[in-house]
Amino acid sequence: MTQVPFHGSYAPEDVTFLLKPAAVALTDVAEKEALIQSGARHYSEMLSEERLPDARYLALFEAALARNAGRLKRDIAALSEAITARPETATSCTIISLARAGTPIGVLLRRELAARGVNVAHYSVSIIRGRGIDRVALAHIAAARGTRDAVFVDGWTGKGAITQELEASLADGSTGFAPFLAVVADPAGCASLAATPEDYLIPSGILGAIASGLVSRSVLSDELVGEGEFHACRHLTEHAHADRSRAFIAAITDAAPSADPHPAWSPAKAAASRAACGALVEALMVEFAVTNVNRIKPGIAEATRAVLRRLPQAVFVRDRNDEEVAHLLHLAAQMEVPVQERELGNYRAVTLIAKAGDAE
Repeated sequence: MTQVPFHGSYAPEDVTFLLKPAAVALTDVAEKEALIQSGARHYSEMLSEERLPDARYLALFEAALARNAGRLKRDIAALSEAITARPETATSCTIISLARAGTPIGVLLRRELAARGVNVAHYSVSIIRGRGIDRVALAHIAAARGTRDAVFVDGWTGKGAITQELEASLADGSTGFAPFLAVVADPAGCASLAATPEDYLIPSGILGAIASGLVSRSVLSDELVGEGEFHACRHLTEHAHADRSRAFIAAITDAAPSADPHPAWSPAKAAASRAACGALVEALMVEFAVTNVNRIKPGIAEATRAVLRRLPQAVFVRDRNDEEVAHLLHLAAQMEVPVQERELGNYRAVTLIAKAGDAE
């Protein structure tokens, strides 16, 4: 089935979303939570309204952008250098970003690799925990670019669920793609390549659609996605007046690379991070009698998204005075969610999602 190229609000050369814009009905957050936790519906079948941030939250985003643009610029350069050092991607690279958090990072990587003379293309595809990656999208990419030079890209790792989904989706070898995942921040220690093991605030990660091409989280249901079609999404054109997707890319592109010392990523550090992540999640599950690990969302971005999109029970932060979590404290105060300061190992923040009724 022929599907029209879709670029969201990005420049066409920056990314092609292999997603199907659709009229997705919106579900109330509380109703969605109950349906998810009862097992009546999969989270990927529903979307809730994505509201625009208030002035205070936007000011905190702008402060984070001013603070971390140079760091992200340097981290993108480090990833690009590591990608071009691989024989498979030294002169040609197909970036497959995981919608939607990976998309802004993929746009930045595409530009950096192109500046280094690499033959590069960037596609953004859906991957859904429990449902896998969009195989129709992968077949489209394989036909256009082959499979050898592909790098999957995301913004960060939370506790490794998407890494596991990627590996499981490609395990049988039928797609021809290898599950090589590159991220900026890898506090879970499960990426194939990263710039840093540190959980730091990547500004695009806390804004949602208005920093990701006006594209919603991907949706997969029989009503919306037919055979041979890409996974669906909402194109939030109603928020075009507030869109910062291109402005975010421009801010990072124009930033001077940070010269401040930050921890660099290595396979050895990733192994240590992986062990620490597992220990933290297990300890929180025991302490709060959690039997579904998906209720625990570690990492600044994942903790933020859980507060914005789910029903949080509590937010944990390593340091209340850390400016990297100021936006999260603002959201928690608005929603009257308790915040607890505690040791979190590699992570600056964790959100615990509330148990819906008697469902887990």
